[in-house]
Amino acid sequence: MALEGFDDFPFTHDGVTRAVYKSGTGPGVVIMHEIPGITPEVAGFAKRVADDGFTAYLPHMFGEPGKPFSLPYVAGQMARACISREFSVFAKGASSPITDWLRALCRQAHAECGGPGVGAIGMCLTGNFALSLMVDDSVMAPVLSQPSLPFGITASHRAALHLSDEDLEIVKKRAASGCGLLGLRFTADPMCPKERFETLSRELGDGFVGIEIDSSRGNAHGIGRTAHSVVTTDLVDERGHPTREALDSVLELFRERLKPA
Repeated sequence: MALEGFDDFPFTHDGVTRAVYKSGTGPGVVIMHEIPGITPEVAGFAKRVADDGFTAYLPHMFGEPGKPFSLPYVAGQMARACISREFSVFAKGASSPITDWLRALCRQAHAECGGPGVGAIGMCLTGNFALSLMVDDSVMAPVLSQPSLPFGITASHRAALHLSDEDLEIVKKRAASGCGLLGLRFTADPMCPKERFETLSRELGDGFVGIEIDSSRGNAHGIGRTAHSVVTTDLVDERGHPTREALDSVLELFRERLKPA
């Protein structure tokens, strides 16, 4: 299915083929869309990345590309993800199987675009996938936007990272050697609990920079307590707004890591 402003191509790894939408030129950035899919807001973010001088790779993992956000659409795609073998939504000590395919896509993007490596940003259901992708040396600029897995059904789930202990050790070494990661969340977002960022800070120290945007009652910017998607649906694209500042921080990370002077 076509997506305005993007070319598309099939990418196959380990017998699994998915469509990948691509736009722009320059170092590669793999953008992992949120539930319910590649909405106009997600596509708009990918175009923003491409316009900033990068090649945006937008793999299609679920949903209908270009279909607008709606609560019934979200509910339907969430149900499909929960029963899919590719997404382990409750796993605390392991990554979702789809991350193997996404690592291969990162390597392909690096091979095609060159440079020191690629960027990778996950959102919501895919938010923690950028951690898993850090295991591959091709990933040099990882971003976790409202990472929501595993679902916070218990205290230990809320603090978990959706990553194996072995992979966490690799991530810690990479973060300590200069490949730190950026995290984004709204403070009142139950899908991305504060305990998860506390774990990232404890495990990675200075290798993790967390941007937490105040969405408590009466906050200065009038951000609703249901705010969840920092750089897409809930983005207020105005200078001085904390979501715009978060977006600028993401783009600056990509520039610093992927376009060294």
